[in-house]
Order: sequence, then structure tokens, then C-alpha cells
Amino acid sequence: MTTSALDAFPITRKWPARHPERLQLYSLPTPNGVKVSIMLEETGLPYEVHRVAFDTQDQMSPEFLSLNPNNKIPAIIDPDGPDGKPFALFESGAILVYLASKTGQLMPQDAAGKFHTLQWLMFQMGGVGPMFGQLGFFNKFAGKDYEDKRPRDRYVAETRRLLGVLDGQYGRSPWIAGEDYSIADIAILPWVRNLIGFYESGEIVGFSDFKHLAKALDLFLARKAVQRGLQIPPTPAA
Repeated sequence: MTTSALDAFPITRKWPARHPERLQLYSLPTPNGVKVSIMLEETGLPYEVHRVAFDTQDQMSPEFLSLNPNNKIPAIIDPDGPDGKPFALFESGAILVYLASKTGQLMPQDAAGKFHTLQWLMFQMGGVGPMFGQLGFFNKFAGKDYEDKRPRDRYVAETRRLLGVLDGQYGRSPWIAGEDYSIADIAILPWVRNLIGFYESGEIVGFSDFKHLAKALDLFLARKAVQRGLQIPPTPAA
């Protein structure tokens, strides 16, 4: 049996690396998970994907928790990390920044452009993701059975406000941080897709009002790398 530097990571006992020279991605095709698979497809970095199945509580296994103690996907191990050493990382936003830095792609190299892009990435992480997720709970899942509709309506109102911010920005430029597509778009637009798709919340938030955002979403979904990344890891055959 051959050994590699990745063998030092306990997670590889549950998900052995068939290609230890490649970046290892542990994920599911959720809005946060596809951020990283889309980024990897856009940049062309070689990677190997491992499905972390929620239905069997893979994310709570000791092996996964050894990589991310917060039990959330996605997470990565880069065998060629800083100083050429294997490097593990969790949190989708941090992974996007890391991959942009590693490849020199999808984030401006000048300081002003970089931080302008990062502010929109933080906007997604601090607002869009948490609020859209809460609305999804109250509109589609167990929350819809609550007689008190004030929690749902609170998230509807805040989600609509955030959509307005996004619509205004996409009305000023083709992409969220300006003329160039970036990690901020990769972070934001899967959540918009999920809001009106999986969460079935387009009507309740009046998504048809946000024409600029809808156009940006269409442009995003037309990208071949996005289409591939949205399917990674693939759903197992029945």
C-alpha cells in the first residue's frame, strides 16, 4: 500500500484519496457546497470529490469532525498548500478566498479591487446565506406549520430587502463587484437560485420585481463551469 502526506488526516480513513496529488473536496451540492465545486471547475484545478451524505450523518462522524469541528460542508485538503505542505480548510467563503489566492483567478489583484470584492463575499456570508436559509425553513419545511407567521414574515421582509440590494448592484454592473465575474458572484448566486428553486420562495418574496438580479442569475447559470459545479458531487444512482 502506498502512503501519502494525506494519510496524516483522519478523514482519509473514511474517504480514502484515490488521487492524493489532487485537492480533496468533501461536500454536497448545497448552495454552500457548490460554491467550491464551481470555483474548482472555473479555475481548472485538479480535484477529487467525496460525498458527505447527510442522510447517514456523515457530517457528524469523527473523521469529518477532525477536519471541520463545526460539522458543515464544504471542506478541503490541499496536498500542495502553503509552503508546499498539505493544508486543510473549512468554511466556504474562506475556501473561495484561498483558491482565488492560490490560482490568481476570480479576484482582483489590486488591493482596492480585492477588498471591494471581499465586501460582497462577506455580504453573502453574513446576510444572504443565513436569511435565505431561515426563510426556506419557515416557507418550505417545518416552519410552515407554525400558526404564528411573524417569524416567516420577518425573514420574507429581510430577504426582500437583501434582494433589493443585490438587484441595485447588478443594475450598476454586469457582476456584483463590477465588470468582472468573481468569487463574490460564485458565493451569492447559488443562494439566489436555491431561494427561488429548492426553497420555492420566489412568489412570496416577489422575485419577479428584481429584473437585474434575474438577468445576472441567468448569465451565471449559462456558464459551463457553473453547470458542472452544480452537479458535484453527483447524486448516487438508485
